[in-house]
Amino acid sequence: MTGKQIRQLAIGVLLAILFIWLIARQINLDDLKQAFVGTTAAWPIAGLFAFGVGYACRIERWRLMLNRDNPRLKWHHCAGPFLSSFAANNVLPFRAGDVLRAFAFNGRLEVSSGIVFATLFVERLLDLLMVLVLLGGALAFFGLDASGFAGVGSATLIAIAIGILLLLLYPALFAPLAIAAGRLIVRMAPELGQKLLDEINKSMTTLAHLAKGHTMIKLVMWSLAAWLAEGCVFWFAAMALPSIATPAAGWLALPVGTLATLIPSTPGYVGTFDYFTVRAMSALGNNAAASTAYALLVHALLWLPPTFIGGAYILLHPTHKKTS
Repeated sequence: MTGKQIRQLAIGVLLAILFIWLIARQINLDDLKQAFVGTTAAWPIAGLFAFGVGYACRIERWRLMLNRDNPRLKWHHCAGPFLSSFAANNVLPFRAGDVLRAFAFNGRLEVSSGIVFATLFVERLLDLLMVLVLLGGALAFFGLDASGFAGVGSATLIAIAIGILLLLLYPALFAPLAIAAGRLIVRMAPELGQKLLDEINKSMTTLAHLAKGHTMIKLVMWSLAAWLAEGCVFWFAAMALPSIATPAAGWLALPVGTLATLIPSTPGYVGTFDYFTVRAMSALGNNAAASTAYALLVHALLWLPPTFIGGAYILLHPTHKKTS
């Protein structure tokens, strides 16, 4: 690892420790154990089913993005690489899963790394857009102030959402800036810069294709379906715990906890996700112990399935690199 990577990892670990301490100082172990009393298996099982539905939608969304460059791709061709990337991100630092998806499965998917990076970019934008929409909806429904959870006001959230929509619908507006950045790197490091510029050109071509016709509408609809299914995971987890007084708070915990993953942390977002999920649940009348038990349960429901399924895929299907 480079010195910069070591510093980034150290900051992530320190922040994770800080947020875990902030949670631990509010509860004691006996109260936490009591919060799990009466938990039934039916609701977590329903949560796992909802999780599967959500990821099935995400995989289909990714397949649609890759369809132009490889129309022969089927859903099952994309499922393994997709889940593998999430498994790697859950246990390895520096978004290693994204690198894995972009480079390790090219031979299997028959697409270039530039195309995959473009789809990752669109994927992140779509997810952020959906999270902002869900956050706005939850804040409006519960009558809460946006600045208390997102750190910014409602107007800023709306502006960010509009900016994301413009980028998704009109990528040509941003293409000159991306290409100019690539050319600047070419001047400083010709060989590396030219490779990067080639990938930027491929990425912008993919973005332009995805913005045409009804493709982007389909991607938005699959994104909405995926996030509604994930919202059900949060809600079912709340229903599973009798100690949770307001199960509907799970719909607020979803966007708040998800946005918290943007904060530097450890792989799997230990600490950061949990602390802000606890805050969201507590804001709607759930006590600290019940909110913490909830955060641990929903975190497990989100972390375990992709980590084990994706990890098994990596072990059973050796990767082949293809960057052309």
